[in-house]
Amino acid sequence: MRILSPLGIEIKTAAEMGLLLPDVEETGNTFAENALLKARSGCLVSGRPTLADDSGLCVDALDGAPGIYSARYSGGSDEDNNDKLLAALRGVPAEKRTAHYACAIAAVFPDGRELVSLGTVEGKIGFARKGNGGFGYDPLFLYGEKTYAEVPAEEKDRTSHRSVALHKMYELLKEEVEYDR
Repeated sequence: MRILSPLGIEIKTAAEMGLLLPDVEETGNTFAENALLKARSGCLVSGRPTLADDSGLCVDALDGAPGIYSARYSGGSDEDNNDKLLAALRGVPAEKRTAHYACAIAAVFPDGRELVSLGTVEGKIGFARKGNGGFGYDPLFLYGEKTYAEVPAEEKDRTSHRSVALHKMYELLKEEVEYDR
């Protein structure tokens, strides 16, 4: 949360606050709706402004799947999700394997204000896993010539869908902080 520190906002995790947040059923139809569900829940439990995110991989050849179901696409592990994705794309040529990572970040305030920012990063899905870094679909997600699992963490931090969404949230929160002063 270094990105938000210039605003003078102290960011703490639920664990740092000694809170145990309930699991939130992600019943939304979009990343933004699911991020809002989680942020609302956190705000209700903590009584404090709360940030939450939801993100996933959207593959054009699969009509946007796995999308909001990215984490539970196969019903198993990250490896199982990657296996299912590769199987679903079997026979799809490189030029039709376009995809993007998407992230929504929601901020919910105890007074009812809600903010949402969205970020994406474009790429393609490779034919085989490459790299040891990252998690989820990173070994298959091609960003330029490398997978996200091969891209240095610092570069991924600057270019990822979460980074884009967080920079947009910074701008939204900056207006809120200025408004509250």
